[in-house]
Amino acid sequence: MNGAEALVRTLCAHGVTTVFGVPGESYLSVLEAMREHQDTLRFINTRHESGATFAADAYARMHGTPGIAFVTRGPGATNAAIGIHTAKQDSTPLVMFVGQVPTRQLGRESFQEIDYTRMFGEVAKAVIEPLQASEMAAATAQALAIAMDGRPGPVIVPVPEDVGTDDAGDAPLPTPTARRTIVPDQQSIEAAAKLISEAKHPVILAGEMVNFERCNDALTALAEQIGAGVVAGFRRQGVIDSNHPAYLGHFGLALAKHQQEFWQDVDLVIGLGSRLDAATSLDFDLVRPDQILVQVFPDAEGLVQNGPAIAIQSDTAPAIDALAALLPGSPPAARLVWRDHVNTIYRNWTAAEANPSLGTVDLAAAASTLGSVMPDDGILTCDAGNFSTWFQRHSQFRHARALAGPAAGAMGYSVPGAFGAKVAEPARTVVAVVGDGGFMMTGQELISAVENDVPIVVIVCDNSAYGTIAMHQYVRYGAGSQYGTLSRSPDFAAAARAWGARAWTVSETSGFEPALREALACKQPALIHLLTDLRDLSGSGLKMDDA
Repeated sequence: MNGAEALVRTLCAHGVTTVFGVPGESYLSVLEAMREHQDTLRFINTRHESGATFAADAYARMHGTPGIAFVTRGPGATNAAIGIHTAKQDSTPLVMFVGQVPTRQLGRESFQEIDYTRMFGEVAKAVIEPLQASEMAAATAQALAIAMDGRPGPVIVPVPEDVGTDDAGDAPLPTPTARRTIVPDQQSIEAAAKLISEAKHPVILAGEMVNFERCNDALTALAEQIGAGVVAGFRRQGVIDSNHPAYLGHFGLALAKHQQEFWQDVDLVIGLGSRLDAATSLDFDLVRPDQILVQVFPDAEGLVQNGPAIAIQSDTAPAIDALAALLPGSPPAARLVWRDHVNTIYRNWTAAEANPSLGTVDLAAAASTLGSVMPDDGILTCDAGNFSTWFQRHSQFRHARALAGPAAGAMGYSVPGAFGAKVAEPARTVVAVVGDGGFMMTGQELISAVENDVPIVVIVCDNSAYGTIAMHQYVRYGAGSQYGTLSRSPDFAAAARAWGARAWTVSETSGFEPALREALACKQPALIHLLTDLRDLSGSGLKMDDA
């Protein structure tokens, strides 16, 4: 058994069935080992290394286990880095194996050599580089465990060429170990329960660990028990059914007027499974000095420094269970009155007719239609860009896997993310929404979907611009300030057909629902080219005439 065989057999022993990657000369021995084990381990070839790590990220979100990517050294690893950063900021377990120069060439700036500890040391949870074939199995098992432990995240495993080809011996392979559960300190739980009991208008701000731990039902039950509203963190929709009366929407880069208003009433913020990232917390200024913060997060570095009145280092599920055991079985009536009032305002805000577009395609109506047509267990992948604000506002998110989108704001996530999500959950409907800019970065992964017969639906919202930046230019500098942000879009539908997918072009709102239903029904990779208007700057209602 050589090192490559040890790597592949260890993956199989740990339940890994699918990996994504771009083949490279630097890990030929691993490719050969995967070929020999293709009945149990599927290698899916993506068209770019960023597509591999994005697909692995989404796959991990669906399964709650590490996504796996393989890339070649140097250029391959640098191409893949965007997915590593995304996994870091989204707390997604991911292991990326990187082909590396032979051990005798390390440190000599060999062809395509990079020191991956230095390159990824601040982004990955760990970089584990075995220097002997006999270390390969243990390094693989260790990487899988670290990716899941505590706050999940990415781990990098460089594989020197000779480590893959040398004899690894016949030692038994490491066995899988369960992720350790981090339980809360009882004294802190008791203090938090007292604050919750005394609060007038408590709100739960729920984050990525709720979806990762699949403790959404427990969160919902706690919200019902204490009468608290629930806000999803940035791109964390699905923490609670968006149709639940406790749901008050999500927080992002800016708060809508009604959110600013109800937040003034909040006296207790209960951060559950959220590190209160900058986007969720308005660049860390969301929680006011006169508000009390209780925060639960499994990693000490994710707890707000000098912020929480009570900081509880814990997994979310055991903390919820411990709090529920100490709190009264029913909430104060006044809390429910306030919560229901805010929920009603939120429901009115999400109505499509409250947010009409200027162009011939109304994105609010399109997003609302998508939410009503997709099955309750459907999955939406959402790229970075202002177009996404309509879908986050007007669509529906019913379960933990409902949304996969990069909190890091990485463009190009949505198409490979949808591909990875559909591979992980083949029975579920998966739709990607993406802007023209993001699609031009990784849209070629639709070819991978065609090649592998993975029926995703891609909706390209095309305003022929980098819309978010164009908005900032307009807001800051006024009319006519767009410079470097306007682009000429190709015929995306024609490109999709050339790649073997079905495709529709929609230039009016009335054409969207028929195209969507046909795309979902065809059971093939499909694309809808949606022609939108740049004057509609954001789903918040900001338009060029308003700024």
